[in-house]
Amino acid sequence: MVKKKIYCGSIGRVNRKSLGLRIKRWIRLPLIALLTALLCNLVPPVLAKIPQTLKVEGLEVEGVEGLKVERLNVEGDIALKGTNLKPANLPYSNAKGEQAVNFKPDNFKPANFKPDNFKPANLQPANFKISTLLKQGKGLYDSGRFAEAVDVLEQALESNQTQGDQLSEAMVLSNLSLAYQQLGLWTQAKNAIANSEKILRSIKTTDKSTAYLQVLAQSLMIKGSIELGSSEAKAAMESWEQAAVTYGELGDEAGQIRSRINIAQALQELGMYKRALNLLNQVEESLTAQPDSLNKAIGLRSLGNMRQLVGELSQSRETLEKSLEIARNLPSSEEISATLFSLGNTAQAQQELDEAIDYYQQAFNESTDPITKLEAQLNQLSLLIDTKRIKQAQALIPQIPPQLESLPLSRSSIYLRINFAQSLMKDEVRSIKDERNVQTSAKRLQLSAKTGVEPSYEIAKILATAVQQAKALGDKRAEAYALGSLGQLYQKNQQLPESQDLTQQALKLAQEINAPDISYRWQWQLGRILKQQGEEQNAIAAYTEAVNTLKSLRSDLVAVNQEVRFTFRESVEPVYREFVQLLLQSDSRNSNPDNLEKAREIIESLQLAELDNYFRSACLNATPVVIDQVIDQVDTKAALIYPIILPESVDIIIRLPQQQLRHYRTELPQDQTESTLEELRKFLQQVHRRAFLPMSQQVYNWVIRPIEEDLANSQVDTLVFVLDGALRNIPMAALHDGKQYLVEKYSIALTPGLDLMNPERLVREDIKVLTAGLSESRRGSVPLPFVEVELEKIKAQVPSEILLNQDFTETRFENSLEAATFPVVHIASHGQFSSEAQKTFIMTWDSNINVTELKELLQTTDLRQPTPIELLVLSACQTATGDKRAALGIAGVAIEAGARSTLATIWLVDDEVTAVLMNRFYQELTDKSISKAEALNRAQKSILQDPSYEHPYFWAPYIMVGNWL
Repeated sequence: MVKKKIYCGSIGRVNRKSLGLRIKRWIRLPLIALLTALLCNLVPPVLAKIPQTLKVEGLEVEGVEGLKVERLNVEGDIALKGTNLKPANLPYSNAKGEQAVNFKPDNFKPANFKPDNFKPANLQPANFKISTLLKQGKGLYDSGRFAEAVDVLEQALESNQTQGDQLSEAMVLSNLSLAYQQLGLWTQAKNAIANSEKILRSIKTTDKSTAYLQVLAQSLMIKGSIELGSSEAKAAMESWEQAAVTYGELGDEAGQIRSRINIAQALQELGMYKRALNLLNQVEESLTAQPDSLNKAIGLRSLGNMRQLVGELSQSRETLEKSLEIARNLPSSEEISATLFSLGNTAQAQQELDEAIDYYQQAFNESTDPITKLEAQLNQLSLLIDTKRIKQAQALIPQIPPQLESLPLSRSSIYLRINFAQSLMKDEVRSIKDERNVQTSAKRLQLSAKTGVEPSYEIAKILATAVQQAKALGDKRAEAYALGSLGQLYQKNQQLPESQDLTQQALKLAQEINAPDISYRWQWQLGRILKQQGEEQNAIAAYTEAVNTLKSLRSDLVAVNQEVRFTFRESVEPVYREFVQLLLQSDSRNSNPDNLEKAREIIESLQLAELDNYFRSACLNATPVVIDQVIDQVDTKAALIYPIILPESVDIIIRLPQQQLRHYRTELPQDQTESTLEELRKFLQQVHRRAFLPMSQQVYNWVIRPIEEDLANSQVDTLVFVLDGALRNIPMAALHDGKQYLVEKYSIALTPGLDLMNPERLVREDIKVLTAGLSESRRGSVPLPFVEVELEKIKAQVPSEILLNQDFTETRFENSLEAATFPVVHIASHGQFSSEAQKTFIMTWDSNINVTELKELLQTTDLRQPTPIELLVLSACQTATGDKRAALGIAGVAIEAGARSTLATIWLVDDEVTAVLMNRFYQELTDKSISKAEALNRAQKSILQDPSYEHPYFWAPYIMVGNWL
């Protein structure tokens, strides 16, 4: 939880602990969540109903696990943490324990550049009693006893009003606003800061004393924080801009930097990510110019945390390491601890889990703050459980309850309880599922000294206490999370009526405070409960609401740090997949066209959500054309195929021209499906082996065999796939029916979704190609001597401009694109597709261009422009080794680059064969009578027919994504 600076006598005096944007636990529950108010009752019988023996075998539990929302990360002397903000990239979405869906690290503290020596005389309370009360209130605030701090500060305010010191009164009101926020009392917080602002306005404008400007700046920082917490990002930005101006008048560069970091947060909230990043880069320049100091260390840590938020993980680590070095040289133990904690979060985001655990341990050892220490331990526990280090987790678990009990009542302590319970539930499930672990959960958890007390009963007590404490503070968000988590526990225990009741209570609370980031989770949980109870139609209704809520969060889900993709998988993707499974199971029992259409819509929504998550921005905003219209009216020889991997089956939905959807199912465990696909991918790249054939035929039997007759009867010649999950890493062209490859029977294309941008055929008369490539080794890459041949052969087929080697720089590439219109851009260079946008790049002579930069270079983000790039060819790239979602980068490139279609390779291809295949492709592309997909098909078959190159390694990795016409 974020502690804001509170003033005691002097505005500038704060305790060092409250200074930093100290990321408290990278918890699994939305800590966006720390601030709203309402009282509700927990029915006593609920706890009593937990039985001594739980039946959890085989039960998949998905609750709040994985969510840790810290939506608001503002920087400033008195910046606050927002409560009712929507999660940004809920996006989606982090390393399994995972920050959720666009949630920010929950210990993201404001960067308070501590002005210890600033003691303006006219702010000293005229009354000793007031001074004493302020010091007492500050001490209570710093120790997390916010309710008591409010009482004391209200007394100070009452005493101060009798003295007539307006500036001092404004200061006390600002501090009160902070304390109110910590209790979730938004109305009181807003009133307090409004009254402070009113007093400041009433003071003569000629009174521009240092003390006045300091109080004004602090009040503006608080005001902006409240506005951002109320989803008024534009107003918050304006308040922080005024604060920056005021700090400028004071000559306080540190205050200006804090204001600018906050402005960057508001820009992100508004979806202006590029502006936010540019501003942060400017902040770094300002910090670099400053001498080493505590302020600089805190500022760099703030910047490092912000970079983590926007997915710049390597830059985040570099910046945080600079901050740590300064903190150690000072030295400052609290700043060292805070930065170590931040480094742990970044390491976790990078999936460097051993490093993350070590950083958290160091943060625990260094810190003297009980909350920070406990949060570090909870992060450790989460990772130990995720990595199945059961003995270490077992040793850590008993250390946590006594620390929880010693914490004073606060939102922080409530969320720590909920997160501890979530870890215990996760631990319990994993221990039962892990066949290697023969210990029982009861022995392992060791939560109670009482013999025979089951761990679930202890977990229920933890959550019940959290509910009661949330009621005491009037924090509806916390109460909603605690109730929903308790409902999750009952669901695990198969006490479904009780689970349903608790979940509905939690959902009602979430909806009352207009918190869709919470609501979707309990709608989802309610759907699972109803499904278990056999209430299929009600379950469909609940899942529909959950998906609709996620859609409403789309703009928020995108702004998350890239590590959230793991939470996306844990906390967002399953909503869609479970819903599809429910719809298709219903259809298999009783054919229902509406259910099929809904299932297709949901799987398409998942594709779009994945791409949004990939780029942390809404990818598809232009007006699309429904692909059904294309195959019904434009290309009536094309079939649309959706292979969907579900836990117990591979399902195929097919749409043939001018026909209704059809559904086929092959019963198959998901782990078997995915292991076969992984093996197939591996063997397809082993050019001297034919071990791939049995697996290729197996996948053919799953995906194509059920629909063979439909395809033959419809006389289609092009198959357009919307691939799901691990299937994206397999070239459909290489599937084998026992006699021939699929590519020998059909042209093949991929599309990421239901909608197709401007489905027009490439005008062959206007073909002009910008070709660029590297044949020489750069930055450790192997040379590609046939690239020069490839580009020259293309030029012999179609009008082209060539940028080769030294000429292929980022600047020359950009200048060429600006100087002329090129419907086709062809790049033959090393590159990589990854599930992380920052790791998806193309190598030029002087740099690596990542996918986001490529979009900016191509400058065709609006697909409605008259001259977009019709075809982007990337002929020497590959998907990242071992990255199961790397192929998502290809679809991402196609969309983000603004190209209507992209021809790319999914593994490192043979240099010489590529030159031959590309020459044939461009030969065929000049034929006005065929599609781009057929041009590729003919080029691939020409290679396949050469006995020296018949292995799929040589011709299969080339895939067409997007508009195949």
